[in-house]
This record gives sequence, C-alpha cells and structure tokens, in this order.
Amino acid sequence: MFKGALVAIVTPFKNGQIDENALRELIEFQIANGTDGIVPCGTTGESPTLTHEEHDRVIEITIDAVKKRVPVIAGTGSNSTAEALRLTKHAYEAGADGALIVCPYYNKPTQEGLYQHYKKIAEEVPIPIVPYNIQSRTGVNMSPELVAKLAKIKNIVGIKEASGSIKQMSDVIGLCGADFDVLSGDDLFTLPLMAMGGKGIISVLSNVAPADMAALVDAFAAKDLEKAKNLHHKMSPLIDALFIEVNPVPVKAALHLMGKIQYEFRLPLCKMADANLEKLKKVMINYGLIK
Repeated sequence: MFKGALVAIVTPFKNGQIDENALRELIEFQIANGTDGIVPCGTTGESPTLTHEEHDRVIEITIDAVKKRVPVIAGTGSNSTAEALRLTKHAYEAGADGALIVCPYYNKPTQEGLYQHYKKIAEEVPIPIVPYNIQSRTGVNMSPELVAKLAKIKNIVGIKEASGSIKQMSDVIGLCGADFDVLSGDDLFTLPLMAMGGKGIISVLSNVAPADMAALVDAFAAKDLEKAKNLHHKMSPLIDALFIEVNPVPVKAALHLMGKIQYEFRLPLCKMADANLEKLKKVMINYGLIK
C-alpha cells in the first residue's frame, strides 16, 4: 500500500506560528521532484511541540495541498492511547490515506501493552496504520514477533522501522511477509532494507534532495543496482551532515540555507552550533544544494 520514497516533512514556523505558505510550497517541491508520499507531524515535523489544534491543522493543510496526488500518512502517535486515538480519528476524518503511529514514549509499555495500544486504535479507526518503531526516541523496542502479531490485524499495513538494526529489519520482513510494507526510518538503510525485501523509506534527506532519494528507490525497482548503489554513496555524506545534531535541527537549517523556510524552532530545540552549521554548509555546497 505504501512504498517508495516518502518524506517526513518538516513543519515550517514563522514568528512562532505555522508558516502555511511555506508548508504548501515545500509540498509542491516534493511532488515536483518525485516523492511518493508526504508524512506530516512526525519527529521531523516537530510534533511534540505542536498544540493539538496545530497538529490537526498541519495535517489538514497537507491533505488539502496534496490533493490526492500522492498518499498522505499523518503522524498521529502519542504516549497516551486516548490521545493517539483522537489524533488518528481526526486524520481519518480529514481524509488522510494512512496514519503513522509512533510507539508510546516515556511510559515504556510492555510488548503486550504495545499490542493493546495499536489493536485498540486499529479497531476504532478504519484507516491504514503504520506503527513507528524508534527505540532511541521512545525507550522501548517493538520486537519482530510483536510486529508479526500486529500484521495480522487487517488495517495495520506496515511499519516504519528505525531500530537501527539490520537484523531486526530482516526478522520483521521474514516474519511478516511480502504484503506487509516495511519502510526504513533511517536514510542510510534505504538500499540495504530494499535489498532484503523492504518497500522504501520515510526520509529526512528527501526534505532537501527529494529527486535523489526518489531516483534511488526507482533504480532499485528497475533492477538498476549500479545506479542505486551510486546514489546511496552520493547521499551518504549529506545524510551524515543532516544528523550532525538532533533531527530536525540540521534539516531545517539546510532548508533555510536553500531559501525555503525560516530558521526557526520551538524550545527545547534550538539553532545549530556555529561549527556544525559550517560543516553542514560545506557538505551542501559539495552536493550542489547551495553555492
């Protein structure tokens, strides 16, 4: 259902508010450059600092701007099942094509608690659901066995796998089968994951270089492994630079350097250290993104 190069899109701010015009322009930039789907209100979209009203609004803007040209998978996760359920219902009613639901963070539920969390949302909202496994952010890992159990629920259709473990990715693909969409949550693992049977990437890099990430997944699909490999190595230094500080700080700095958004965050996120910003600039110049 969901495959290819999808972008975990940033939420641009201007004077402390959501910059709706900039968000719409970013979406047009993505679609024009071959991105296969838009994912608002994830980690890269700074969802933890959005109010509930802003969260809903970003999803509504994205759905309206995309106009069904590509799928919209709305980030609707929370550490509270009730809150995640409300956000997911809103995304469904607003017309999203799917919901990306991060593991409940901070409260560190058991595997059974995770299962009950996703099962309840899936039973109450008839939207395709993609759990998001990222232990470095949430404090808990979804085991491959849990993912296989969730895959038996009709509208849980895939997973964003950001455990950082090739072994875990391989196990999930092996246990869940070809009809379950395993998407990488790490740009660097896009090619290795697809080589194991994964379906693509929910990408941070695609915010700044969408055509290259789209070309990589298209080349792999066309069995042009040489082109896919070359693009993987081309993007590798840029991936490193975009994670020199915590995401989404470098990618928003990069988009600002490209003239696409204001250089603005909400605390506790803040602007990059000067030395790291200079490193990012050099990589972007070498890549051809800025002069």
